Order: sequence, then C-alpha cells, then structure tokens
Amino acid sequence: MGRIALVTGGTRGIGAATSIALKNAGYTVAANYAGNDETAKKFTAETGIPAYKWSVADYDACVTGIARVEADLGPVEVLVNNAGITRDAMFHRMTPQQWREVIDTNLSGAFNMTHPIWPGMRARKFGRVINISSINGQKGQAGQANYSAAKAGDLGFTKALAQEGARAGITVNAICPGYIGTEMVRAIDEKVLNERVISQIPVGRLGEPEEVARCVTFLASDDAGFISGSTISANGAQFVV
Repeated sequence: MGRIALVTGGTRGIGAATSIALKNAGYTVAANYAGNDETAKKFTAETGIPAYKWSVADYDACVTGIARVEADLGPVEVLVNNAGITRDAMFHRMTPQQWREVIDTNLSGAFNMTHPIWPGMRARKFGRVINISSINGQKGQAGQANYSAAKAGDLGFTKALAQEGARAGITVNAICPGYIGTEMVRAIDEKVLNERVISQIPVGRLGEPEEVARCVTFLASDDAGFISGSTISANGAQFVV
C-alpha cells in the first residue's frame, strides 16, 4: 500500500483529477466532499476511491472526518487542500454572508484540514501539504473580493507553514490554476467563453484538470523534497509572476 493521500473537494473537477492521478501514481487516496452525494457515489463506483463527506469550513467536522480516514486507511501523509466555493458579487453588493462563506471554506478550510494532520506529520518526519490557490489570488478579480482574498491568504499560509515544516521533513507548496476546463467553466456561454476568457490566455485554450493534477503528483513525490514554500502557476501564461 502506498502513502496515504487525502484530497478535499476530491470527487469533482480538479479534485477528482487529482484523486485519480495520485491513485495511478501508487498512493492510497481518500476523497473528501461536502454535499453532492450522487456525484460522490458515482466517483467511488468508477474509481474505487472512497469518498468521505464533511465540510472543511467546520473544524470539528474536519477532526472527526480525518480520524475516520486514518482509521480506515492509515495516517495521512499527503494533504491536498483543494475544496473551494465561489459567492461572486461586486464589492458594493457583497453581503457579509457571501464574504464569510468563501473565507470559511477557501481559507479557513486549509487551516481546519492541515492543523489536525500537522502533528502526525511532524512526529513521522514526513509530510506533503499542497494548497490549490488560484490565478485570482495572485492578480485579483473584479466581483471576487472574497475569493481573491481567500486564495491570496492561501499563498501566505503556504509560505509561512513551509518554514515551520522544513526541519520536520514536511513540504508545503501551492498551485495557482488559471481557467481550467471543469464542468463549471465549460458551462459558461460559448461566446463569452471564447471572447472574454480564452482570448485572454496566451496559449489559446483552457487548461485541463489533469494538467493541474500532474503538478500535484509531482509536489507529492519524493523527487520534490527540496521544493517548499513555492507556487506553481498553471495558467497558460495568462498571468506571469
């Protein structure tokens, strides 16, 4: 049995591609999800990857959920903080609830998941934490003050935690995807997608979830042991830092 990997938001989109890629690379994978039971059931049936339901916005639920995963599979050695939501609105129309929901899931969720797992990684002198941020956490995006703030916070979290984990054999890195061809993105009106989205991407296409998943698989590997505190921008040269 390979190392144990836990992927949040791991049954759809980038998360599903990541769960599958890690399994194919020899990891024993658990996929967390928050609400879509039908999709999760189908994902498990098709992949054989067990799915566990809880909200990453709830710290106590994370503690309980992680304990279930570890009881079933073993100690989590690779954590992919991928779960995220959007509640888009221009700032003057954004409600406190829209702000809180996105921050609670996309930023506090990374803390809620990493904090219970961190002591075990320190004790074992090995760990991989990979945080899925966003191009909009790097450059900002109108109508996404909440999302951009959370995803930028994920990058600060990554850099600080990398320094704390270094001597314990734990690497912490981030990936910032650009526009990826997930179900949500491909649902955008074709004219809008072509004229306002793809036209802004120098490579001339959307990214694929599997391309982000390959970045995760590399960062999880032993080959990436000297890479920590880094950010991989997977955006087709749309935003270069």
